Amino acid sequence: MLGGSCALSTPAGSARLRGYVVLLGTAVTVFTADHLTKWLVAQHLAIGGQLFGSSPVNITRVENRGAAFGLFPQFQWLYLSVAIVVGLYIVLAGHRFGTTAFRQVLLGMVLGGAVANGVDRLINGYVVDFIRLYSWPVFNVADSSIVLGITIAVLTFGMRRPHQPDSAPP
Repeated sequence: MLGGSCALSTPAGSARLRGYVVLLGTAVTVFTADHLTKWLVAQHLAIGGQLFGSSPVNITRVENRGAAFGLFPQFQWLYLSVAIVVGLYIVLAGHRFGTTAFRQVLLGMVLGGAVANGVDRLINGYVVDFIRLYSWPVFNVADSSIVLGITIAVLTFGMRRPHQPDSAPP
């Protein structure tokens, strides 16, 4: 240990390290699942190709150069910049949201999805989307991970147990 350093030897430092392990482990899992599924779709379906086309949930290969729902493809650099900023913020400040495994998994979901789509935009100039839910726009594993992570975080981070006043005798 470095002289005067106790950052990882204290209980708080240990909790932070565990939090980072959970955060990064989740992010790597999301990134891997996203890229594996995109690779499988790209290998087996042409652009616009479908599997299970008549079912409410089907696989449709789309190259998305825009943001959500393919909007504003001319801002590709902006989407990549946002992915970088979100990724850095989560890694550098994610511990501020708590070091519980649950919270770090949620942040890891957002981080993994942002990095996965960011890498696709950087390398390919587009993101492969392929999951179509009935009439909903096509999306991918990274998109769903980001949306689920943020939605659950918003619903749970702000929730606090109601303050119960001390029970004083009447």
